[in-house]
Amino acid sequence: MQENKNSVKEEIEELRKILEEHNYNYYVLDNPTVSDFEYDSLMKRLSLLEEENPEFKNENSPTQRVGGEALSEFEKVEHTIQMQSLADVFSEGELNDFLARVKSSLEGEEPEYVVELKIDGLSVSLEYENGVFMRGSTRGDGFIGEDITQNLKTIKSIPLKLDTDIEYLEVRGEVFMPKDSFLKLNESRELEGESLFANPRNAAAGSLRQLDSKITAKRKLDIFIFNIQQIRGKEFETHKESLEFLKGLGFKISPTLNVFKDSKDIFNEINRIGEEREKLSFDIDGAVVKVNSLRQREILGSTSKVPKWAAAYKFPAEQKETILLDIALQVGRTGVITPNAVLEPVRIAGSTVSRATLHNIDNITDKDIRIGDTVVIQKAGDIIPEIVRVIKEKRTGNEKVFSMPSVCPACGEPLYREENEAAVRCLNSNCPKQQLRAIIHFASRDAMDIDGLGPAIVNQLLEDKLIEDAADLYTLKYEELINVERFADKSAKNLITAIDASRERGLDRLLFALGIRLIGSRGAKLIAQNFKSIDNVMNAEEESISEINEIGGKMANSIVHYFKDEKSQRLIEKLKSAGVKCTYDNENVGNIFEGKTFVLTGTLPNLKRNDAKKLIEENGGKVSGSVSKKTDYVVAGEEAGSKLEKATSLGVAIISEGELLNMIK
Repeated sequence: MQENKNSVKEEIEELRKILEEHNYNYYVLDNPTVSDFEYDSLMKRLSLLEEENPEFKNENSPTQRVGGEALSEFEKVEHTIQMQSLADVFSEGELNDFLARVKSSLEGEEPEYVVELKIDGLSVSLEYENGVFMRGSTRGDGFIGEDITQNLKTIKSIPLKLDTDIEYLEVRGEVFMPKDSFLKLNESRELEGESLFANPRNAAAGSLRQLDSKITAKRKLDIFIFNIQQIRGKEFETHKESLEFLKGLGFKISPTLNVFKDSKDIFNEINRIGEEREKLSFDIDGAVVKVNSLRQREILGSTSKVPKWAAAYKFPAEQKETILLDIALQVGRTGVITPNAVLEPVRIAGSTVSRATLHNIDNITDKDIRIGDTVVIQKAGDIIPEIVRVIKEKRTGNEKVFSMPSVCPACGEPLYREENEAAVRCLNSNCPKQQLRAIIHFASRDAMDIDGLGPAIVNQLLEDKLIEDAADLYTLKYEELINVERFADKSAKNLITAIDASRERGLDRLLFALGIRLIGSRGAKLIAQNFKSIDNVMNAEEESISEINEIGGKMANSIVHYFKDEKSQRLIEKLKSAGVKCTYDNENVGNIFEGKTFVLTGTLPNLKRNDAKKLIEENGGKVSGSVSKKTDYVVAGEEAGSKLEKATSLGVAIISEGELLNMIK
């Protein structure tokens, strides 16, 4: 028996070694050595052996990269070596000033410099003890960060075990989201009616600060290591030598790592990087120039915030001219019609752009944008295409002024624009374009939370005519799903299970899931708390709804209008018949904040803004967007701005996230 266990342990260890080698080849060297099928087969075998033999489980096994149990909060990490930022320069003149200061401080010594890519991401620390990855943390304020070890383990280019006997190693790197991963993430969020990330950096930041590492694992993050913070048992003379050592250990380092002495050569390298920028699969916002000699770095030292031996040359936002060929209309989940610019394709900031959002008719009018215009475009945050301005002097007289149509481009029903609103919308609940987005919203996380029901699946179910509305999800059968493209035995069973579990979400989640105009998750909860059942809501008068604190007249009117619609009534009846819970049970939450108004400002250490808001509201409080004399508390995080200043001037109590949580406890 023991002999059998030993052979199982040997197989597990061998599988782990093979899988990590494949990870290194694929994610670090960008040179896959096995097919996806072979890799998945090895991973399944390892997962099975670990499940059957839990005594051999290891937190650094490749199987653990999918994410673990969700955390309630991130623990603080004190950096023994400060994680400093870099001084920025924006021109050749400013760069030469930096180089002159370095040379002057070295009193005649001739320094050489390493020029690297400046990755546009989030700086993190990775710590290894005896070659094993023990802890990863954010930069924070440079002195204190947060423990995000579980999230970092999901990044497959981070080695979990090093082939070295070095007692302790701390490295610093930049986590980023590749451009293709970012675009796919935003496409998915748009279909689900969620807000879009402005750029890959914001997406990476949001992904790293997920308390649930399973979400981080889905975001396809990557990392480049750019410095050794601490090491015991080994010394280096130059920065380049230290990075080559890290590369030998399996770390992914900057693909550009060249050494120069002459200022002209340095600037030429920066220009070369700028010209190659759009060909990269990830975002950079400049180049970093560092003194190569570690001894000279010691002489140069640092200020309280930045090292004196390095500078970041920042690239300006790239702008290009192109022609506005047409303006196309997109129908959103709530019926809002969004105009999009159809452009003559142009290469900018790493990709070919042929479309850009124009937001609404007011934006088009204010900028006097006409079909046929020569326009200047750029990517907001280097990723979202937008029209900056029109070059009116290039007009020929053939340009056409755009006006919104009177009927919906998807269903032909009349369009409506409410007074004082920029949005033009289709009010037809049977509009096919709204249908897709409505079901995606219904299944989204804050609504009915049907795991596995993404945009592509919803679209496929609609195309195969297995569903027409959200209620039809509850009549889906395994026998139907197994014949749908994208489904296998397990995925079909999992979706049926997820749909079944969603029946018990309750009235507040259901009201939000219905996608009633102006009704967010907070409004849905307030209505559910007051009316207790869907029947009571459907029969409520506008006046009684608007009497609820925080529910205004427009919201009340929207609810009444929604439930008067015959299609809405049929949908509710179908949901009831399917056994979807249409009542609200009072939750066991406190009321310690009853009558208290809070304002949130800055970046909180652990809680997302929405999570903090939810916590306050669940305990009876109200969250406002502005500070006034009626504000009871301002919860302030890092980089709190004008709201904090106003709170101080008004004498409003200012508390931290920790104090907020202690008040609840």
